[in-house]
Amino acid sequence: MKFGYKASAEQFSPSHLLELGLMAEQAGFDSVFISDHLQPWRHHGGHAPAALPWLGALVSATERIIVGTSVLTPTLRYHPAVIAQAFATLGCLAPGRVVLGVGSGEAMNEAPLGVPWPRPRERITRLAEAIDIIQRLWREERLDYAGQYYNLRQATIYDRPTVPVPLYAAASGPVATRLAGRVADGFITTSGKGESLYTQRLLPALATGAAEAGRTVKDLELVMEVKVSFDPDRDRAAADTRFWGALALSSEEKTGVEDPLVMERLADALPLERTASRWIVSDDPEEHVEQIWRYGQMGFTHLVFHAPGPDQARFLDLYSEAILPRLRARAERDDVVSSAAKVTAGGWA
Repeated sequence: MKFGYKASAEQFSPSHLLELGLMAEQAGFDSVFISDHLQPWRHHGGHAPAALPWLGALVSATERIIVGTSVLTPTLRYHPAVIAQAFATLGCLAPGRVVLGVGSGEAMNEAPLGVPWPRPRERITRLAEAIDIIQRLWREERLDYAGQYYNLRQATIYDRPTVPVPLYAAASGPVATRLAGRVADGFITTSGKGESLYTQRLLPALATGAAEAGRTVKDLELVMEVKVSFDPDRDRAAADTRFWGALALSSEEKTGVEDPLVMERLADALPLERTASRWIVSDDPEEHVEQIWRYGQMGFTHLVFHAPGPDQARFLDLYSEAILPRLRARAERDDVVSSAAKVTAGGWA
């Protein structure tokens, strides 16, 4: 089990975000992930540092943590071959510490460049083609590729890492999740959408996709981006979620929204109770860990924590002292119980 930190690119400047990434390593987190957005969820007070140069700075400044995108869209603003080259370079700079997380994208990040926003089926098809190109460029020489959306002619990535870069695919619906199970090394999704979505729709779709590739879900890294707001002052923990009110908007409310000002206006119209509904809001460490651990019990193996408040240093300190030790103890205890159950059931000789 790994525990990561989500660097909120939409909320902080590049230099401050880099400081927070370093603090996360010092606080004992196992990973730092950043989203790759052209525009933030909010216009006023928002930020949008470019993920690729920022990741280069982070891997140069750190020694231990896994770093990656949660997530990047390799289909519209970028040609997938450019992403293959960029992450191969990052993998050379930090062998074994880089992950490429990809997704099908959002209109707010692609449409401002004049890119027509595709329908869902096309976005998934583009993503599948992009993943195929990236993975093949990482293992093949002089790739010729004639796809529905992308073409390559004798393309080569000349600097490849000795340790392959894993590719994780993000999804919030069963079609993209099945694709992740079939072609990716890991699966990324986000918390707070109701347990049945994960247990009855996404995880079964992931298993189906994995079976199509001759493997099981256990062969994948399952990443849950957990939305958490923890503080000894519960009112403060709830109020901190206001900045990220857009996360509580339904897909129907935000689909096709291209302007951060519009997204901000929609989010600010929500009551605090709804804004906070996407987050695990707590002032009690034991209660907080119990709520988080539901995702561990579902089978997620890498929990990445996204905190909404402006004082991220406070969050990192609180989590380092009160939450991470409890989570690691819980993970170790559950492993022991699981192992004992296997022995009892005759699973081990």
